[in-house]
Amino acid sequence: MTGPRNTPVTQRIAELERFLGDPHDPHNPLGYTAVLEADEGGVPFAAGEHTLCCFGLNAEFVPRALGGRFDRADDLAGLMRSVFRRDGTLGVGYGVSSFVAGLPVWASGTPGQQRRAARILLAEGRLAGGFTELAHGNDLAGTSLRALPGDGGLVLDGGKQLIDNMVRAEAAVLFTRADDRPGGRGHTHLLVDLEKLPRGRAARDRRFRTSGLRGLLLGGIELRDCPVPADSVLGEPGEAMDTVLRALQISHTVLPGMALGIADTQLRTVTGFVRERQLHAGPGGVPPLASATLVGAFTDLLACDALATVGARALHALPGETGVLSSAVMYLVPKILQDVSYRLSVLLGAQGLLRDGPYAIFQKAARDLPAVVAGQVGAAVCQASIVTQLPRLAQRSWLPALERAQRSGRVGPDDPLGTALSLHLPLPRLDFARLSLHASGQDSPTDVLPAVHHELARVGGRDTGELAALTGLFVQELRELAASVARLSIPDRTVLAGPRGFALADRYAQVLAGAACLGVWRAAQEAPEPGFVSDPAWVTAALHRLAKGLGLRPGPLPPPVLARLHAELAERYDRRRTLDLTAGPLA
Repeated sequence: MTGPRNTPVTQRIAELERFLGDPHDPHNPLGYTAVLEADEGGVPFAAGEHTLCCFGLNAEFVPRALGGRFDRADDLAGLMRSVFRRDGTLGVGYGVSSFVAGLPVWASGTPGQQRRAARILLAEGRLAGGFTELAHGNDLAGTSLRALPGDGGLVLDGGKQLIDNMVRAEAAVLFTRADDRPGGRGHTHLLVDLEKLPRGRAARDRRFRTSGLRGLLLGGIELRDCPVPADSVLGEPGEAMDTVLRALQISHTVLPGMALGIADTQLRTVTGFVRERQLHAGPGGVPPLASATLVGAFTDLLACDALATVGARALHALPGETGVLSSAVMYLVPKILQDVSYRLSVLLGAQGLLRDGPYAIFQKAARDLPAVVAGQVGAAVCQASIVTQLPRLAQRSWLPALERAQRSGRVGPDDPLGTALSLHLPLPRLDFARLSLHASGQDSPTDVLPAVHHELARVGGRDTGELAALTGLFVQELRELAASVARLSIPDRTVLAGPRGFALADRYAQVLAGAACLGVWRAAQEAPEPGFVSDPAWVTAALHRLAKGLGLRPGPLPPPVLARLHAELAERYDRRRTLDLTAGPLA
């Protein structure tokens, strides 16, 4: 990409869309026809990778201080949605893999190590992140790749599997066991130059085939008595677990925000399918049941965007709280998006199974979506992380917020919570060191529920009456959630919690999503150009759907709200705008 590094992200997204072109043009080498051809062959999308190289995408993963363009987590998620809308394999293979691998380097590497990793990426090279092992799944503490003292450095013995781009990366970040001390202090990160490993000591040519992301070069590395220099160690020996947990907070908020692009493609595809058939009478000629399904999916995407974006902005504005927020985002957003995918597949019917034709991109997106997040820590791990923090959250955040409900729900630019919720406000620098491993009972976003409920009840209004009632349901749910947490047994407050503890973690994530939606909507009232985000229709529909998921049994959604959202979806489809909160232009 040409131009200065401080080009606004909206301009960079528009330029990336121009690079990618019309996805439906069969003559476009970057269109869906070419994407599907690469997927069928199980090979990387070469034309797409070349285009992203020309765009200079890797600079988006390198901090500005090191010559790149990465300074805001929410901006990165928004830009990468353009890539994921086109091809999930391209998004992971030429994007997420190097971004995630670089995070431990930016977090704990020496200046020399950081410059080395930055040079690789800015030259459009690749970093591989070797964190997982098949034998241990999501259990990072159980890693068996050993890094033991050797002559002048370390000797590696063991392997890492399910690593994207390991076969063609120039360097890799490896999560290793350096000694057998109990707890998390026996692990060390290494930044290894893969091209300088001695012959016969390292093999990285194995490939794992997957049903989704078929073109991904998912492989691994096997090391036998392989020496690496002492300056390969990232940070202090024994601190790798803390570093990777902080890095996961970033990837757990940013990656779900990126994956919204896949769901956008699915919803756009099914919207076109329904509209082209013009069955029976209904808004815009769409059958009522089909319209309700489309509007429900659209609303879910907006709710997921609100939660993921608040989570990403919190990394900057509320870094001490992302130990729980990131787990909630990583747990709930993929869950909702996969439910959206299923409901849309029912509407699409047999067309959703075809691997060629005008709707074939849907089945690829449906296979890719779960695979995009499978490489991260799983849903159960995220829930377990939430469970352990629920008692403190209830005592230190929820109950005090409920007690001070008379306070105004307004938030200002000098308030960290207001900064996290206000999509138009600038963000402070992302400071890895300030990311806390645990939220310590701090949960600012849920403060929004009682505060805004009080404001809505006091002000009233025809357009927000239903919203006030729904907000009241969430306030009551927060109160009951606190009481339920207080009744948890000691074992159910640990990572070994039973179904009851995990069920409360699910309820909390949905309440948090409602708070994020309400907070983003409320903050948009103060924006210079409020736009659709300030419209009460979307947040009313979002809270209604979340309330149903919580079993709160809200009344029927007012028909004007459904009509407003259907009209918005139709307008965006016709004008080729994104189906998220930004409503940005597409190619």
